[in-house]
Amino acid sequence: MKKTGLLILSSLLLVQLYGQRRHLENGPLLGYSTLHEVMIWVQTTGAAKVQVVYFPAGTQEKHYSNTVQTRKQDAFTAHLLLDEIKPATTYHYDVLVDGKKQNPGFETSFTSKSIVPYHTDPPEFSFAASSGCYINEPEFDRPGNEYGGNYRIFETIYKQHPDFIIWGGDNVYLRQKEWESWTGVVHRYTHDRKTPEMQKLFANVHNYAIIDDHDFGPNDSDGSFAFKDMTTRAFRTFWANPPRVANLKSSTSFFSWYDADFFMLDNRYYRSPNYLISDDKTQLGKEQLEWLKNALVFSKAKFKFVLMGGQFLNAYPSYEAYTNYGFNKEREEIINFIYEQQIKNVIFITGDRHYTDLSILKKRGKPDIIDITLSPFTSGPNTHALEEKNFLRVKGTTVMKRNFGLLKISGPRKHRKLEISVIGTDGDLLWKKEFASK
Repeated sequence: MKKTGLLILSSLLLVQLYGQRRHLENGPLLGYSTLHEVMIWVQTTGAAKVQVVYFPAGTQEKHYSNTVQTRKQDAFTAHLLLDEIKPATTYHYDVLVDGKKQNPGFETSFTSKSIVPYHTDPPEFSFAASSGCYINEPEFDRPGNEYGGNYRIFETIYKQHPDFIIWGGDNVYLRQKEWESWTGVVHRYTHDRKTPEMQKLFANVHNYAIIDDHDFGPNDSDGSFAFKDMTTRAFRTFWANPPRVANLKSSTSFFSWYDADFFMLDNRYYRSPNYLISDDKTQLGKEQLEWLKNALVFSKAKFKFVLMGGQFLNAYPSYEAYTNYGFNKEREEIINFIYEQQIKNVIFITGDRHYTDLSILKKRGKPDIIDITLSPFTSGPNTHALEEKNFLRVKGTTVMKRNFGLLKISGPRKHRKLEISVIGTDGDLLWKKEFASK
């Protein structure tokens, strides 16, 4: 009897210990990449020690990231730094949770950037971009037809083999009142990250994200939102972006990819309310706007991509167009600055509008300014976009169904070209345009 009792007790203890074993809740998500380091994000089911082991393809040369103890106050997330990266090398990697290798069910790898000697042609590269990612959760969704759908678009993006992807805002849709608590915001991110169709894209393609109103708070939220520091913290917690721009409280950031610079703006943190009556309204705030101007002047990149929610160029004042709600003065200030400083090859990548559109502003003796609005990934499309009389629109570029952009940069150093392809959920090419650098 005693032996039987001990066996039963031992079995119960083993079951209890096994039940407490922590594993991955979400991830891995491949974050920013520089010449010397890469960041990987993970989330565990409870408090655990996590680490990444990585090794060059075809070798047993193991390297290890820092070890992080995940904590409830950080939603059991970790940012794991891979800082022993050699250029132009393909690495395979594994995530360890409490020393145990996790198996996502597919290969996880990345290729580090190459060193580009001075006066040498940069490599060709591509990136995907869109905005508006709504993942259904019936318990918390509004009654009626499902607003999100066609999640297989993320598998389509993965098959295009982009070097990285830009999540252009509304990357999650905080449901009503979720934005009032850390628990609610964490629930939304944690739920959406589980989407099966996203997993290979997260783990094998570098991810960069900007914030917009549905990541930030209520629809059309602005700098008056009481819990903006909490939702901004959540945004940083759940993405592995480059560091924020110094001295700014917003989610503003920056990265380069060979001869292209990316200015990652936050059009919510400092934003004036839409219905404020004022002659001095702002979307970006004085400090962020000043940084953008100076950074554009400093940039030596062939292409300068400005990433932000809402449309920049759309001449028709509708919904989240910069021309609407009294923000056109700031829009004109940015345009005039680009003209005065003769900054060439500035391309805005914008979102929010639930449709895709290409606008170009041309003025004799001034550099062209391009705005490619890309939306939506999976949220409900806007089917009335053509009713907006945007005279800067390029005919035939309006897409009123779920889609993404694939942008490729190629060619010799002095004559680079940008190819923009807009692609539907199942890989159908909707339109393509090409632009030569100036």
